[in-house]
Amino acid sequence: MKPSVMAAALAFAAALSVGGSALADTTHWDEAGWKNGLTECVKAPVHTEDRWVMNGNDRIYGKLFIPETGAGKKPLVIFSHELGCTHETGEIYAKALSERGVLVYTFDYRGGGLKSRSSGTTRDMSVLTEVSDLEKVLKTAENWPEVDRNHIVIIGASQGGLVASLTAGRHASELEGLVLIYPAFVIHDELHKHYESLSEVPAEVNYNGWIPVGKKYVEDAWNLDPYEGTPGFHKPVLILQGDEDRDVPPYYAYEAARRYPDARLKILHGTGHMFPEEKAKTAAVKDVVRFLDDLHFLPQI
Repeated sequence: MKPSVMAAALAFAAALSVGGSALADTTHWDEAGWKNGLTECVKAPVHTEDRWVMNGNDRIYGKLFIPETGAGKKPLVIFSHELGCTHETGEIYAKALSERGVLVYTFDYRGGGLKSRSSGTTRDMSVLTEVSDLEKVLKTAENWPEVDRNHIVIIGASQGGLVASLTAGRHASELEGLVLIYPAFVIHDELHKHYESLSEVPAEVNYNGWIPVGKKYVEDAWNLDPYEGTPGFHKPVLILQGDEDRDVPPYYAYEAARRYPDARLKILHGTGHMFPEEKAKTAAVKDVVRFLDDLHFLPQI
């Protein structure tokens, strides 16, 4: 990380840090509720259904977690997965939330990973193709008969967090809140670190040495402002970030929290990207549930 960037991160952290958390705006939050834990509830039985969404002629595979809490429309969470992954990384959040009465849809981006069940390959994928996919998922899911379209939240992780932020900025009126987990606002800077101009980019890139992507991936992110979705999204935002993340340095999470009008940044100490430790994953799930509980998003069951 550049010294100036590190200095900015440290200054921002010092200004906002409160007991391991950073608050961009505390005025809309019930601090007592946050500290005292979760509202008690009975866990609902849950079943799943495969649901396909069309984006043009391409198919997007997903799994809908459905709480068995009787008839009536229910709130919906859509999970936007990390680069190179599939819907499966969202299942830990889907299980916890669906047991609390929330519909959760976790899906595979087109070309989003080598094991994706959706159309396309990683060489066809970019941040903007994923924004297009997430928009199609949102628009389609709003019309599912089980969904209360007035209560929808997106959770995005890593590149899926960047995609979720960009999409939420375009569809703020359709969402009740947003959760970003180690969001990869770093992608633009990473690409410019490797290439001085687009003319240097080959037809195929082995991004960060581990996943093959096409030149389109670089082209679509080259002039992208990763924070363009932040100023217009006035709904509550939760950002979860590990302080030992080497892939997405914490500065980017602090910067996003600064830019959002109503954001809470929670730093998880001693963990890195993808929250590899089981205790970190468990803590993240609890933080997400608390956040949605504070929003009164979770139904009484």
